[in-house]
Amino acid sequence: MAWLAECATIATSTGAPVRWTTPLGLPVVQPYQRSSQKRVRTILQSFALKVTDEKNPVMKVKQRSAFPPNYIHSIDSSHMMKTAVACVDKGLTFAGVHDSFWTHACDVDTMSSILRDKFIELHSEPLLENLYNEMCETYPEVAHRFPKPPEAGNLDLNVIRDSVYFFS
Repeated sequence: MAWLAECATIATSTGAPVRWTTPLGLPVVQPYQRSSQKRVRTILQSFALKVTDEKNPVMKVKQRSAFPPNYIHSIDSSHMMKTAVACVDKGLTFAGVHDSFWTHACDVDTMSSILRDKFIELHSEPLLENLYNEMCETYPEVAHRFPKPPEAGNLDLNVIRDSVYFFS
């Protein structure tokens, strides 16, 4: 998480919001920018509107604190979408919200297998290395400042296939 936060600090030093692409190819841009107020006066009342504009400066602290969980959520949602597509391809009914996945009781074992396979497939990708390369390309003026991503651990992802409580 510290590495992700540091990358956000460096990215926002350019004045731009943090942006990345999910493993599904979906672009993400954190929308945290300072807002301004516009006063509107009518015959009956006066009120202030909060106006957010892409031209306003980014909220660097919010960008930094939000990036690690938002990045993780984007990985989790990629896992959900890969699982959903594979379930539909196998003829299963799939429903999900955030990190809860559902199917009919008779299909739970099949979905459980798909869930594990898609997790292993997703996390076999060099996710942090890909993010590092994308950050360097997106923010070339500060690319030299991005620290290399942390080394991958030595977990054999295939043990997930036999994990009873991997996802319950």
